[in-house]
Amino acid sequence: MSPRGRPTSEPKNHETRIRMSDEDIRLLEICCQKTGMTKADVIRQGIREVYEKIK
Repeated sequence: MSPRGRPTSEPKNHETRIRMSDEDIRLLEICCQKTGMTKADVIRQGIREVYEKIK
């Protein structure tokens, strides 16, 4: 039987809510459609890109 649930190698234990404008949502949805990524993955990638610029 295959394992169930999230992989435990990189658990995602924290949840954050943000407020976004209609334009931000539109841009996020375009990014998701063009890349095939989830909204969460697009946001995570954006965080990493900003971090790389400022470190």
